[in-house]
Amino acid sequence: MTVDDTGSGADGDGRVDPEPAPDSADPGEDPLALRLEGLILGAERRYTPFQAARSAGVSMELASRFWRAMGFADIGQAKALTEADVLALRRLAGLVEAGLLSEAMAVQVARSTGQTTARLAEWQIDSFLEGLTEPPEPGMTRTEVTYPIVELLLPELQEFLVYVWRRQLAASAGRVIQAGDDEEMVDRRLAVGFADLVGFTRLTRRMEEEELGELVEAFETTSADLVAARGGRLVKTLGDEVLYAADDAGTAAEIALLLVETMANDETMPELRVGIAFGTVTTRMGDVFGTTVNLASRLTSIAPKDAVLVDSAFAEELIRTGDAPASESAAAEEAAAAEKEGEEPPVYRFALQPMWQRPVRGLGVVEPWLLTRRGEGGRES
Repeated sequence: MTVDDTGSGADGDGRVDPEPAPDSADPGEDPLALRLEGLILGAERRYTPFQAARSAGVSMELASRFWRAMGFADIGQAKALTEADVLALRRLAGLVEAGLLSEAMAVQVARSTGQTTARLAEWQIDSFLEGLTEPPEPGMTRTEVTYPIVELLLPELQEFLVYVWRRQLAASAGRVIQAGDDEEMVDRRLAVGFADLVGFTRLTRRMEEEELGELVEAFETTSADLVAARGGRLVKTLGDEVLYAADDAGTAAEIALLLVETMANDETMPELRVGIAFGTVTTRMGDVFGTTVNLASRLTSIAPKDAVLVDSAFAEELIRTGDAPASESAAAEEAAAAEKEGEEPPVYRFALQPMWQRPVRGLGVVEPWLLTRRGEGGRES
């Protein structure tokens, strides 16, 4: 076997052989997994956890907190860590020592990064590499196909990940700069919306797993695209439900109605219901919490099929910003007055219809409003 400067080799048949497993490998470990680990990490196993912590100049207790926060399993004192692990520890500890982060904040950074990238990595392996590494020729093993594919994709995916992260960081930083004060950076007034597929539990009993998975993926993908395109932020997806947030009520309303309309035009999708609330929201690690979020969730559970329910604070915000009239009678009076004066009447994007007040578990009595588009049939022309 000959080895080129990229570390890969080819035999007489032109097939690429993966690099040998690390010398520190446990005899019981899968050779392919070890070879892929070496390729992806770009370094060999050199340290036990204790040795890595000592080389990084941090206590074993702090190192363990960082590793667990990142989602890494305890490995005892196996020699399984690399120079990159040492450098990551040193960097986190250095941020604490320099006073840029508190120790608790450094652990939060590790946890948020670990949770986000763990989900990304799982998706890439399960949905991406699995399809690419099917042997193209009889007799070829998955090992022979997987290694060169990963070798080609790794640098491109890494660059793309950094690009997307920088873009998202810039957008988030912009939102923080626009916040009115320090408290608003953490406890902000936002519009929060839940979109929920109706009858999803019944679907799980009737559909095959692969078919159900395709439906969920289509729902999540469509929702994510619509939320992003209209200037909202997708907070998380929960299979049959998505949670999104927007800085203003008009944006959240537009997203909700677009979601309902888009799903209604897709015969493969169940009906959708959406609930939106407006108010103070606490943000932590990319997620949102508080009474406003709970209220949006409760409104979703009582919303009619293919409809959007909003709370009174959200309705008031739409009226305040001129996106909806206080009532249809008020809109008619405004139009008549404008016509009498020879002026253009106010143009509203949305209509609000008060519904019956009702008790909502844990939140007392709420007054929901039905949100629709203004115009014929409540739909955008």
